[in-house]
Amino acid sequence: MMWHNPEDVGPQYLEDLATGYWFSEVLFTAIELDVFTLLESEGMTTTEIAGVLDMPTSGLGRFLQALCAIGLVVNDGERYYNTKLASDYIVLGKSNYQGDSILWRKGLKSEWQNLTECLRAGGRVNFPVENEGPEQFARRIRKYIDAMDNIARTKVAEILPFFEGLELNGKILDIGTGSGAIASGFLERFPSLSATVVDIQEVLNYTRELMNKKGFGQRVSYVPANILEPWPVAKGGFDLVILSNIIHAYSEEEIPLILDRAANCLKSGGFLIIHDFFPEHFTAKAALLDLNMFINTYNGRIFSGIWVREQLAMSKLYTTELIPLATDTALIFAAKDETLLANLRLDERIRLIARIKGMGFERVLPIDKETIHVADWTDLRCQYGCDRYGQGHCPPNSPTPEKTRNVLRDFSHALLIEGEPPGKMFQSRVLAAEREAFLVGFHKAFAYWAGPCVLCNPCALGVNDGTCRNTRDARPSMEGAGIDVYETVKRAGLDLKILRNKGEFVRYFALLLLE
Repeated sequence: MMWHNPEDVGPQYLEDLATGYWFSEVLFTAIELDVFTLLESEGMTTTEIAGVLDMPTSGLGRFLQALCAIGLVVNDGERYYNTKLASDYIVLGKSNYQGDSILWRKGLKSEWQNLTECLRAGGRVNFPVENEGPEQFARRIRKYIDAMDNIARTKVAEILPFFEGLELNGKILDIGTGSGAIASGFLERFPSLSATVVDIQEVLNYTRELMNKKGFGQRVSYVPANILEPWPVAKGGFDLVILSNIIHAYSEEEIPLILDRAANCLKSGGFLIIHDFFPEHFTAKAALLDLNMFINTYNGRIFSGIWVREQLAMSKLYTTELIPLATDTALIFAAKDETLLANLRLDERIRLIARIKGMGFERVLPIDKETIHVADWTDLRCQYGCDRYGQGHCPPNSPTPEKTRNVLRDFSHALLIEGEPPGKMFQSRVLAAEREAFLVGFHKAFAYWAGPCVLCNPCALGVNDGTCRNTRDARPSMEGAGIDVYETVKRAGLDLKILRNKGEFVRYFALLLLE
């Protein structure tokens, strides 16, 4: 539901959006009833579950079928069992439990009901209760920290591999630490590190409890502070500074100050980690989180990775490109010494994908070369049905299917690139992507695009002999070289439909071979 195929012009996508809350309400209720914990051991029948929950079986049976339908439960005869997803993440007490985070989302629902009022008011309309007592505030803080801890524990597992092979030692500074889960991951992985965690006092009271349970008490210092006020920590005193999910909580005017303070806290040989949501990585989720900030905060919002990197440069820091995680967030690494960034374990293909996506493409997918389907029939479509046949690099002047098969043997990887009209701009960007791949070390990088070359207007063919005069930029079409575009796109997990009418949405594709 997070991605919409623009070729689908029917109302089904709208129907799916309108009923999206059906799915979440089933999930919320199952976690509140702790259904998955009940099923974890040996499974249960509807009657057994009804007995534990003191509910009639009629509605419960239908509810369990809904859980089956959305992939959280399976049934074998009369007994219901957790799927692996449910077992791993929503069984109470397990290390990767996400139930607190999920139910926190349920708590946001009432505020989202005020979206119209927020739009009319130009911002947030509901604010914390002024007469909220200390105990109520503490309970609310703990509930929030538990929710964020669920997420942070999974995120740090994605972040740590980038530091594989490095012997980190010294001091961590974790700004807006919350539960301390990100810092905890580094403390566990690198025993010689110590941490200074910064947040408001009410948060740190609970952070200390969580850190002590993990056995990190003597390695952690707690500094209560408002992030927007001067940080009471040593300048130039930290080997690793962490800003995890902090950027989106502040305004465009506040972030440069926060980043500059973070830069000032870094040692000359230290790293800064920016972990957050970015529109370049997960566009739909970032846009919706931005709206959530509009509804639920005073001035939080989502910023592009490009803008954040520009601000870091103004603080005299060198940065990596945006590094997407497998989940919905991404990273930017920064340092005072550019050479340090080369020590991080950054997959060159992942870095390249981030750079290429930043060129304006809709999607850049890494695919196995076996995904590329080469057939012997595609040039027939060129010879019988296209008025460009015989011109330039179109068949029969393009590589044969056999040549394409031989070429693919010399490559290990490929990127499937998706874009939109106009064709000349798309093809120019594909050439830029190919050059970028070459410059970062993929010396055999070579691109194909779907459809004939449209770079030159008018086409740079010789007047008499039909020879291309722009061989530097011309590239073979996928179809002309024997590549079945529809089958290849399908194998990559995308849906590509035949256009029936003029004016329907057009999607362009290209392949970039890498070695």
